[in-house]
Amino acid sequence: MDEESQKRPRLEQMLRRGFSRESIQKFLIINTGVLLSSLGVYFFKFPNNFTTGGVSGLAIILGRLVPAEWLSPATMMWVINMVLLAVGFIFLSRDFGFWTAYCSLMFSAETWLLEKFCPMEAPFTDQPLLELCFAILLPAVGSALLFNSNASSGGTDIIAMILKKYTGISDIGKALFASDGLIALSSCWIFGMKTGLFSLLGLFLKAFVVDSVIENINLCKFFSIVTSKPEEICEYIIQELNRSSTVVDAMGAYSHLDRKVVLIACRRGEAVRLRQRCKQIDPQCFMFITNTSEIIGKGFRTV
Repeated sequence: MDEESQKRPRLEQMLRRGFSRESIQKFLIINTGVLLSSLGVYFFKFPNNFTTGGVSGLAIILGRLVPAEWLSPATMMWVINMVLLAVGFIFLSRDFGFWTAYCSLMFSAETWLLEKFCPMEAPFTDQPLLELCFAILLPAVGSALLFNSNASSGGTDIIAMILKKYTGISDIGKALFASDGLIALSSCWIFGMKTGLFSLLGLFLKAFVVDSVIENINLCKFFSIVTSKPEEICEYIIQELNRSSTVVDAMGAYSHLDRKVVLIACRRGEAVRLRQRCKQIDPQCFMFITNTSEIIGKGFRTV
């Protein structure tokens, strides 16, 4: 009876942690990322033979080399994803492995369902550049949402994360370019120079869009507030924004008057409120406001 009573609080704590607001938000973001990737790949990459890398690009190439009645592109994606998932579990964290396995299965399942219920005999339009824009934009935004949640859609994204972790490559976009370059380049020989050049252009754009979206998702504001009323400003930061700050002693070079510099990092929505409130508290205050997407610490990101 004592053991059961001890296990019950632990179980309740685990359930509470599993259904917290943060975990539900992460689950929704991850599923949105997978859906965007599936739509972009199936409706725009497959019909146009755009091989901008990834398992989808590899499946398109194999689809030309292997008879369609043997394996469809969606089935090929599933097989390749399973192999790369095993590699991901070995070299990456358990948390990444779980979400990547989930996303990989969902990505393959959604693509297979689209293949069954929305067969595509030809591209939507006769404008390959327009199709390429959607073929890049949708999967790139989807991949950025997944990478930002410490997950991926599997496939060569796993290779990109391994390269980022064990090499000097700092940006995930560059790691994606390195892992997918050979796949995109091979389309020049298999589908012709026109499709190959479109695929290479798409690979360049994808690397740029992924890094840009991730940076904008994490974009925050860093304030350096030179003021003579630091107590009131800090009180507003603590009570209203539920954040903390650092106060540094300073002196005006011209006036030689003592001042305080309040340092604080906050989200973009909080930055608007803080800027307005600081001007109300101290109309003479001087503010330096800079953009930053790399804030590591409590209330922001962990290493």
